Amino acid sequence: MTTSYQKTLNDFIASRKDTYQALALDIHDHPEVSNYEFHACEVLSEQLKKEGFTVKIDVAGHRTGFDARYKAEKAGPVVVFLAEYDALPGIGHACGHNLFGTTSLLAASGLKQVIDEVGGEIRVYGTPGEEGGENGSAKASFVREGFFKDVDVALCVHPGYQHALTAYSLANDPVDVEFFGRASHAAAAPEKGINALDAVIQVYNSINALRQHFPDDVRIHGIITHGGDVANVVPEYASARFYLRAEARSTLNDVYQKFENIVKGAALATGTTYKFGLFQNSVDNNVPTYRFDEIYLNHLNRLGFDVEEKSSPVAGGSTDVGNVSQVVPTIQPNISISDGYIAGHSIEFKAAARSQKGLESILLGADLLASTALDLILDVELLAEVKEKHQESLANQAK
Repeated sequence: MTTSYQKTLNDFIASRKDTYQALALDIHDHPEVSNYEFHACEVLSEQLKKEGFTVKIDVAGHRTGFDARYKAEKAGPVVVFLAEYDALPGIGHACGHNLFGTTSLLAASGLKQVIDEVGGEIRVYGTPGEEGGENGSAKASFVREGFFKDVDVALCVHPGYQHALTAYSLANDPVDVEFFGRASHAAAAPEKGINALDAVIQVYNSINALRQHFPDDVRIHGIITHGGDVANVVPEYASARFYLRAEARSTLNDVYQKFENIVKGAALATGTTYKFGLFQNSVDNNVPTYRFDEIYLNHLNRLGFDVEEKSSPVAGGSTDVGNVSQVVPTIQPNISISDGYIAGHSIEFKAAARSQKGLESILLGADLLASTALDLILDVELLAEVKEKHQESLANQAK
């Protein structure tokens, strides 16, 4: 029977090849940043409606987010496929999210062909702004607003230069720092001014001094977003933006507090006032569930592929998939879209995201995700094991 279901999945996915590849190219041709993914949201939502899903747009506080659902009359697990479709400012789809979203849609649509028989519910959550930006990191909002309260598992696959299993990622607090002083002539009456730029520089120097006392996994990096207007006026306003990262949320909470103390100290030392806080959703560290990845790997092997490493190393960046992994078992393996190494967020990656291999990855990824989800629906004990291992992973994550 499982073989019959697998054939149904495979036949459907193959039949939709042209449609979903064209969709990926269309989104690649219309790159949109966080909170402005209007075209991508529309075309993906319309495709889901054509596939028989009920779709709501503007959800969880995100105008370009969507929630698509199909529920069988027969009871069963609730499976969520995560869809990303935002681009990077300036460079466009250099992270391959044009492939990411279409792959999740095709996986969900493929699984839908057998869901009435096997039982359960399929959802596709369209989550804007994974790369950050205005109202970015939408998965945190979906978690906060309760979209995962009744979900059993979540799945997605990310384009990469090679096949890999789900990796750990860093928690990330994106923060803005603003200082407010008093303008004055920088040469004729400097004593009348209060220099907001000095406060920003003080923050930089203090962070550099504190680095030696942070754990090795902590990363702090930022830019000055405003340093004054002209050189002969004491800057009355200055600002900076930082990413604070660590392997675990508990560590990052401590880093956040120390960083805010530095901001307070800089304001006190310079006589300025300040504003400080998150400029978008906070991102949690990813918690892989190896048993879940093993199911995915079995299907990858079935199709004649393997991964370079079967362990899950710490990735150098952050993803709001981590927020989902904190509440339900979640996988986000990498799927190869290049025959050689390409760096993420590069011109080469952007080209690979519309290459023939990149487009073929949509069908491969959809097969892998749908087949993995189907295994969990058909095997109650396997699903229970995945959930148990997820709880163990949560308990054992870095403190």
